[in-house]
Amino acid sequence: MNQPHGDLGALRIDRSAAGRPPKKRPIGLWIGALVVLAGLAVFLYLLPRLGGSDPDVQLYTVGYQSAGAGSSLLTASGYVVAQRQAAVASKATGRLVFLAVEEGDRVTEGQLLGRVESEDVEAELARAQAQEDVADGALGTTDARLKEARLQFDRVTDLLSRKLVSQAEYDAAEAGFKVAEAEVVQARAGVEAARASVRATMVAVENTRIRAPFDGTVLTKEADVGEMVAPFGSSQSARGAVVTLADMKSLEVEADVSESNIQRVRLGNATQIVLDAYPGVRYPGRVKKIVPTADRAKATVLTKVEFIERDEKVLPEMSAKVTFLEAEQAEATATADLVIPAAAVLERDNETIVFTVTDNLARRRVVQLGELKGGLRVVVSGLSEGDQVIASPPPDLRDGQKVRLP
Repeated sequence: MNQPHGDLGALRIDRSAAGRPPKKRPIGLWIGALVVLAGLAVFLYLLPRLGGSDPDVQLYTVGYQSAGAGSSLLTASGYVVAQRQAAVASKATGRLVFLAVEEGDRVTEGQLLGRVESEDVEAELARAQAQEDVADGALGTTDARLKEARLQFDRVTDLLSRKLVSQAEYDAAEAGFKVAEAEVVQARAGVEAARASVRATMVAVENTRIRAPFDGTVLTKEADVGEMVAPFGSSQSARGAVVTLADMKSLEVEADVSESNIQRVRLGNATQIVLDAYPGVRYPGRVKKIVPTADRAKATVLTKVEFIERDEKVLPEMSAKVTFLEAEQAEATATADLVIPAAAVLERDNETIVFTVTDNLARRRVVQLGELKGGLRVVVSGLSEGDQVIASPPPDLRDGQKVRLP
């Protein structure tokens, strides 16, 4: 009985670390950690793009600058006008049944712009053309009669010389010949009258067509299809002008120069024109005409300045400022350089770049630059006058990154 007791005493549970079975870690814990790390990575990637961290940027308008830009004779305000402009109206009174143009359309001289109802005059034209056909037929008949009367007269004349017919027969043949000649003259006059009637009705039909008087651009549309139109001043209840055209090649600036400064302006003076809509763009110009009268109310003299160079951004009725230049400044302006701030330039991946802005997104643009002039870099290629670049972009700014403008 004692021996089995000793064997049971040897039976013990090993509670040491080496004897314990390994603990199993839950798989969910590992998955949760991976999700957190992935979320953190996404947050760090999107952080620069979040609205709260969009960098504030200032824009600089690319333009020309010269050494003489600080000196000028004077500056005057004015407006862009078209020297060649017309309010096009119908020559006939009637309802507008067709209009082929809208604002901004370009047209050529003689192009059909619209048409007034013309059924009545077209019917009159058809009648006149029919009358012309009748007159032509009558002329053909009288020509045949004249030929027959001439032959008869020639035969009787020959017979009279041989004493084979009487003098009375000769006189009758001669009278018939002269009557035939008179009928031909009358028939020819009838043809001319019929042709004149046709031409008159064709003019009446053409008057219902509204055509462009010169090459130009449609500025405004004054009437719509279905409205009554009429020549100017012929009816108070009908539209006058149908469209207004302007020849964009004739655009110029009419500037009001103070009476006290007009003696400083001369014909041919070089100018710089800056439109209020595009303050960073300078257009070269020249004084074309000084109107020889003053405005008593404003104490100014109207001065017309023509564009030497312009683009499609110049539109009629735009506000403009004209700077009248000294001769030396005009020469310097002609050789001015296109410049941008040196702070706008970044060097990345062996490329010289700047950033422009489109829809509040930064856009990378590769440029080629020249020398440094007082904090400005000369642009050789990659940008044009009027482009807007970020004046001082953040060093880590990326293409497509959202930015905030002032």
